[in-house]
Amino acid sequence: MKQIILILVVLGMAISCTTPSQDSTGNEDAKAVVGFYNLENLFDTINAEGVFDEEFTPEGRKNWNTNRYQRKKEMLASVIKGIGDTTKVNGPAVMGLCEVENIQVIEDLLDNDHLGAINYKIVHQDAPDKRGIDVALIYQPDLFKLETYKAIPLLIYDENDGERIYTRDQLLVSGLLLGERTHFIVNHWPSRYGGEERSRPHRNSAAKLSRSIIDSLQAIEPMANVILMGDLNDDPNNVSVKELLRAVVKGEMKEGDLYNPLAEQHKAGVGTLCYRGFWNMFDQMVITPSLMNGQNGLSYKGAHIYTNSKMKVKAGDYAGYPFRTYVGNNYHGGYSDHFPVYIVLNKK
Repeated sequence: MKQIILILVVLGMAISCTTPSQDSTGNEDAKAVVGFYNLENLFDTINAEGVFDEEFTPEGRKNWNTNRYQRKKEMLASVIKGIGDTTKVNGPAVMGLCEVENIQVIEDLLDNDHLGAINYKIVHQDAPDKRGIDVALIYQPDLFKLETYKAIPLLIYDENDGERIYTRDQLLVSGLLLGERTHFIVNHWPSRYGGEERSRPHRNSAAKLSRSIIDSLQAIEPMANVILMGDLNDDPNNVSVKELLRAVVKGEMKEGDLYNPLAEQHKAGVGTLCYRGFWNMFDQMVITPSLMNGQNGLSYKGAHIYTNSKMKVKAGDYAGYPFRTYVGNNYHGGYSDHFPVYIVLNKK
């Protein structure tokens, strides 16, 4: 309860009760794509002080160098552009990112032939994660008018010594998407390092924080358009997502629940990353009911996993898996160990 009250105080000035403005394009049938992509350790080649990034340097175990960095950025940028091409828009209007080292690597990602002409802007704050990997959001200013943003820390502690475990913040970004007030929460919940069961309480804490942010938004604005996105390191059927975040499939929704459209695909055996032949749907897009019925001007039209043949392993035991940059310390030269996800929204 104290956490919700604190977030309400933080957000109080961020949400206006004024009538949403008109779509800047003047098009009543405008469409927006909102996506999320885990970039699999997008590090620069510089050894940053106070960050455990030594392996991603030319002298490190991974032999990370300028050529590899440039290649990875070009490939990732082509994927982001490709999401827009698939849906016949000029790139996603809004795209959440995770596993980025700093704002410079995001600027480098956007500065190329694929994305340079789109004029993306960046929302990013350095997080206390010991490895130096952050979440961020990029957006097209013609389609999304930024109002406020805040990185909200996830406070979790070691059960043995009580020391704080530093992990990624949850990035809350608010503004007008196609003229309609919309809130984005970009996540990268704690990993399963050390085992799923042992690390589960940390993701449960992340789910509770995400839910408290959404509850706080809805306390001020009951029909708020909220899109939570991220690598949750849990599947849609795990306790953190289904019970604590209360993000479920359409047929299971009760009052106060959130809609998790990619959970329906996961039930069919589809996922965004694969481990030992099992597909996980760690990358998810969760929305409030207002976006399902278009009550606030934006209407949900579908959720998708974006892939193409170049992003997949072509042959062998791992054929069809995401084509990774590294497997352990072995350089494979691929894109990422995750496929990106996205949703399509229409403006009435």
